[in-house]
Amino acid sequence: MILGPKKLLQLVKTKKLVEGLSERELTNPEGAGFDLRLGEVYKISGEAFLGETHRKTPDITTVATYGKEKSIKIKSGEFYLVKTIEKINLPIDLSAVILPRTTTFRSGLFLRTGPIQPGYSGELTFGLKNEGPITVEIEMGARFTHVIFHEIKGSGSQYRGQWQGGRVTTKKREKQV
Repeated sequence: MILGPKKLLQLVKTKKLVEGLSERELTNPEGAGFDLRLGEVYKISGEAFLGETHRKTPDITTVATYGKEKSIKIKSGEFYLVKTIEKINLPIDLSAVILPRTTTFRSGLFLRTGPIQPGYSGELTFGLKNEGPITVEIEMGARFTHVIFHEIKGSGSQYRGQWQGGRVTTKKREKQV
């Protein structure tokens, strides 16, 4: 079952389900979840290795940070890792899905996301690529994605991955847990 805004706002107040929400989301959320804002943008470089037991993700360079840079221009074909301003704190009985806002893909920007597992806590990081033919300027702090929360029937399994806390990349090759 997808949780609606009334229940979500209750969980924000009692369980800190989402920290750092904008005033708009705290007073007048739209749809069946919350809009999240662009907090940090990273360029990737180097090499990556995704093995059966070990991995090494690319090196990152911070390109823009909310509160420092006003906006970023993303040229056609460019790919970045992006991080939300907001921090998610999922209990064991909830999972979440990230979807783009329609103005995001109407501008040619596409998100590359994955599931947010029960028990995850931290900012959210995912890929953002300009697949359109034009350069797109996006302000830091702009609403660009939407998170929807799902209740898990039965029992969930606690997230135990190494991305807990909003980490963006690995420093070296590491064993997967």
